[in-house]
Amino acid sequence: MTKPKSFKYWQWRTLIVLMVGYACYYFLRKNFSAAIPAMEAELGLSKAQLGAFLTANGIVYGLSRFINGIIADRANKRRMMTLGLLLSCVINLLICFSPKFNGFLHLLDAEGKATVGLVYLIGSLWVVNGYVHGMGYPPCASLMAHWFRPKELATKQSIWNASHSLGAGAVVALCGWMLSRFGYSAWNLCFIVPAAIAFIGAIILYTGIKDTPSSVGLPEIEELDRLERGEVTVAKVEKGPELTARQFRHFAKKMVYTNPLVWIVALTNFNVYVIRLTILDWGTSILTQYRGLEIGLAASIVAASELIGGVLGSAAAGWATDKIFKHRVFRCGAICTILATIFLALFWKLPQDASWWWSAVLIVVSAFFVYGVSGLCGIGASKYATKRAASSANGLAGLIAYVATILSGVGFGAIADNWGWDAVFAVTIGIGVLGTIVQALFWKAPADGYDREERVLRESLER
Repeated sequence: MTKPKSFKYWQWRTLIVLMVGYACYYFLRKNFSAAIPAMEAELGLSKAQLGAFLTANGIVYGLSRFINGIIADRANKRRMMTLGLLLSCVINLLICFSPKFNGFLHLLDAEGKATVGLVYLIGSLWVVNGYVHGMGYPPCASLMAHWFRPKELATKQSIWNASHSLGAGAVVALCGWMLSRFGYSAWNLCFIVPAAIAFIGAIILYTGIKDTPSSVGLPEIEELDRLERGEVTVAKVEKGPELTARQFRHFAKKMVYTNPLVWIVALTNFNVYVIRLTILDWGTSILTQYRGLEIGLAASIVAASELIGGVLGSAAAGWATDKIFKHRVFRCGAICTILATIFLALFWKLPQDASWWWSAVLIVVSAFFVYGVSGLCGIGASKYATKRAASSANGLAGLIAYVATILSGVGFGAIADNWGWDAVFAVTIGIGVLGTIVQALFWKAPADGYDREERVLRESLER
């Protein structure tokens, strides 16, 4: 017996709508990075100040993913995700129009440059934006784990992971085109236009998904194998046991917070995020200031690293994990991390007179492997914590990952101001090597945590 047609329909519907919704989150998150050169030139903001915004946003985002990860495992995931996107639309509009408040807040000096007041206003809004963005990933991770079985999760979630790259790449390209077409003085378009697009995405998100298969009268994923073998019918499929709040706390403690494999996923996430954010957050600045490229071309290369490298890399890593590495995420992740590091090092040592094509190719290929292992971290967290605690595990992994923004944001901003981009590359490559070693040490780790879950679930139900 094959999988019910209605189940396959809802699986693909959920996957596609989540891709649209989360891509819109990136429209309201990576637009700031694309606008950095223009805001630096027009408002007089320094790299250290802009880096501080990125760091503060990242830290709060990581904390929010942790907090909302705990909430999402037991909350309405559709409402949480939609609300976060709508709130981010409002925040981006406030940043867009922030200089208009100059009349009564004294945000600009006589030369039209930002005062301390505007620095604090934009920075504070971007920090709040970091929190509401933490309402996006945990529901997605939980929904994917509820709708797809462990043996197909790497492949399917890697397809969903393309939403990161599609959203980031599209918004960087859009902002780069607007700044090239209208000049740096039009930096505020980088906030209002993505907000308008994301508002439409929020409507699609709210109307397009359901939290679990059972909410539309379908069996839960753990019953699909029995259903396909003809051992049960849809009408006789039983739902799994529901945990009380006290029982769930015990379950999450065992499956997430004291699970060593989840912590290794989190540490890996930290390492790869340093490389990922170096390319994405500072990419346009590095290409314009270190390589001397024009802003439109620089933004196009960063966009290509997302739209080509990110999309293909995530999908390839998921496929390879399921088909070649027997569902073991650390094996594929270690290989992706070292290759990402090697190609970033090649970009660093590229001669200054080399064609911009070489810069583009090396950045895109590095991003290909970066997004491969980045996607596998979310998959690994979901698999080792199982669907019941997938959101909590991804929240923890996100918290640890976004500690990386302390280094990649304000840290790299200060390093670039004082010692130049060469020092930034040296630190990034060292972090990449460390991430490779950590994953290689767990080459023989199990493919998922469902064997562990059976024992922990029994313990939890007895409490």
